[in-house]
Amino acid sequence: MTDFYKCSICGKIVKVIAAGKGQLVCCGEPMTVLSTFKSVQEVLDFAIEKEEEARQFYLEWSNKLENKALREQFVEFAGEENQHKEKLQRVKSGSTFKPSAKQVTDLKIVDYLVDIVPTPDMDYQEALIVAMRREKASFKFYNDLAAMAEDEPMRETFLALAQEEAKHKLRLETWYEKEIYTEN
Repeated sequence: MTDFYKCSICGKIVKVIAAGKGQLVCCGEPMTVLSTFKSVQEVLDFAIEKEEEARQFYLEWSNKLENKALREQFVEFAGEENQHKEKLQRVKSGSTFKPSAKQVTDLKIVDYLVDIVPTPDMDYQEALIVAMRREKASFKFYNDLAAMAEDEPMRETFLALAQEEAKHKLRLETWYEKEIYTEN
């Protein structure tokens, strides 16, 4: 199917569009090849693993954040990432999902923020930026998978998952706008 690379520092995933001679770099480090997917099952296994990583990220950071409301939001996101994982497991068994007809607003806040390398001592603002970037990367990942899907039910399933990630990003951007922009 195609090659995907992942940053070992921030977790960003990119799809190779055209192979060149250079090396892919993110956060100052070479990116590692994730896989050349040969089947839909391999894609689904990878996506399940990715959702588990996202769940772990939110749980880990929910324990580190001082802001109670954001901490609760991260715990909620962890639960939603687990639901995505369960959906993908059902897809492996033959289920499909359809995206909502309603479009998710993109505030594009994260598009204008500097990249943050996740560290154990990240502050509140940095944790929000990392989370927004992760959700944006997940959205793009599922959209890329939808574009590569060979059948309509699988395409719609990936679009539905992309939409879920877009909702997370919107909630985080709204939170960022309320908590960070209004403070500055």
